[in-house]
Amino acid sequence: METSILVIYTGGTAGMAYNKRGELVPMKFEQIRRKMPELRQLNMAVDVVNLGEPIDSSNVAPADWLRMAALIAEKYDLYDGFVVLHGTDTMAYSAAALSFLLENLGKTVVFTGAQVPVGGIRTDARRNLVTALEMAAARHPVGNAVRVPEVCLFFNDLLIRGNRAKKVESQQYDAFRSENYPPLAQAGIELMFHDRHIRPLPAGRLHVHQRLDERVALIRLFPGLSERVLRAQLELDDLRGCVLETYGSGNAPTTPWFLQCLREASDRGVLLFNVSQCEEGRVLQGRYETSAYLSDIGLVGGDDITVEAAITKLMFVLGLELAPAQARRLMAQDLRGEITLL
Repeated sequence: METSILVIYTGGTAGMAYNKRGELVPMKFEQIRRKMPELRQLNMAVDVVNLGEPIDSSNVAPADWLRMAALIAEKYDLYDGFVVLHGTDTMAYSAAALSFLLENLGKTVVFTGAQVPVGGIRTDARRNLVTALEMAAARHPVGNAVRVPEVCLFFNDLLIRGNRAKKVESQQYDAFRSENYPPLAQAGIELMFHDRHIRPLPAGRLHVHQRLDERVALIRLFPGLSERVLRAQLELDDLRGCVLETYGSGNAPTTPWFLQCLREASDRGVLLFNVSQCEEGRVLQGRYETSAYLSDIGLVGGDDITVEAAITKLMFVLGLELAPAQARRLMAQDLRGEITLL
């Protein structure tokens, strides 16, 4: 039976073309299809659905993640895999969010896009999209099971876990990396899968969550951060959670006013999540004196999670409407392969 893949087209550079004024504007997917005759050579049925009007990924919002998740839920039994064509600027956020929203995912969802529009002479859109389709359709050679039952991201020959991805480059083709987890697959002459790094097929049925809590903040520490600025952010009306980007392995100032600000926020019920500013490494909360205080205050250590996964995980967990202690426990757990627990 022919493999069927659904492409969810959201917009982004891959689907743009130059207008008469030399500006990049979104195209309809049928225009992209005409520019990619190689799609007809794939041994699979490829259908396309638009999420709506093509959007620049800078305008992607949590409501769009919920729409993507709902669409996958609606089409889940009709297709063998899914490809999300998405702009690169916020692709890592979207891939991380979908990984949390799609619990017990038993099919492949691949995010991809391009640095150069599909109509460009040296575009990477064709290769990325064609290979993403192949990844979404891949099956184990023995048993024919789904090869990658995860939300993942394919770009420039690497398939990486969606909630481990980070955009690190805007001028080169290798735009995404996964610093703290190996790639799931590589595309050379053949597709080479690293099965030991891929999550196993889930035992349960797909459960699609449809709630995210956007009442969150992201605060990056820097030398010179003032009490007034920190309080202005932590004392926002209705704030429910905050990702705190700390130094090194999770360290932060020990000045009394700083710790008092955090303690007051925690006492008000704000869930504080400690994430390192370093792209590699992990939070080891309590190893140094400058982070030991944070555990006492109630901060949850984020281990080796990316900032993109941290903020979307926080929205997801808060959206579950759990008791505060239970929400903190869930933030510390590995839900979808987003952290490596020691």
